[in-house]
Amino acid sequence: MTSPNIFPSQTGWIEVICGSMFSGKTEELIRRLRRAQIAKQQVEIFKPFLDDRYGEDYVVSHNRQRLASTRVENAREILDHADEAQVLGIDEAQFFSEDLISVCQELANSGKRVIVAGLDTDYRGVPFEPMPQLMAVAEYLSKTLAICMTCGNPAHFTQRLTSSTERVVVGAEEVYEARCRRCFEPPSES
Repeated sequence: MTSPNIFPSQTGWIEVICGSMFSGKTEELIRRLRRAQIAKQQVEIFKPFLDDRYGEDYVVSHNRQRLASTRVENAREILDHADEAQVLGIDEAQFFSEDLISVCQELANSGKRVIVAGLDTDYRGVPFEPMPQLMAVAEYLSKTLAICMTCGNPAHFTQRLTSSTERVVVGAEEVYEARCRRCFEPPSES
C-alpha cells in the first residue's frame, strides 16, 4: 500500500520511504515531518552519527531542504529522546544496525508514528539491511525513483563512481549517481 490519505488514530505505525540516491527520500521525509509540525504534533528527527554531509544538527536533502535533528550513535539511543514525540523521523536508516527494527517496532507499539527513510539497495544492487526487514513490518511503503544520470529514464539503482569496495561510503554527487536498470554497472566480483 502506498502512502495513505487518512492515517489511523489511537495507534502507532511505521512508514518506510526507500529508493536510490537522489530519489527524494529525505525530501519526502522532511515533507511529512513538516506536515506533522503544522498539525501541532510533537516531532523528533534522528540521523546516524556517521552522516555529517550537510551539517551535524540537521537532516538535509540534496536540494538543501532541512530540519533540525539529533545525531545518534545507534538505534537504541533514539528511545532516549522519544518520550514526548508523537511523530519520529529517522533518516539514512541503512546506516543503522538491525536494532533499528526492534526500536521502530517498540515506538510504533507505544502509539507513535515512525517515518523511516533509507536506501533499499547498496551500490552493488543488493538489499541494504535493515531496510528490507523494516519494509516487511511497515504499514506504509513509498518507493521513490530518481532520474538516470546517463539516459534520463526512471532510476532505482545507486551507481558508485569510486573504486572503494567498502559497503558504506558516505558521499553525494561526487561519489554516486542514480542509474536505471539498463545503465547500472554493478561492480565486478572480487
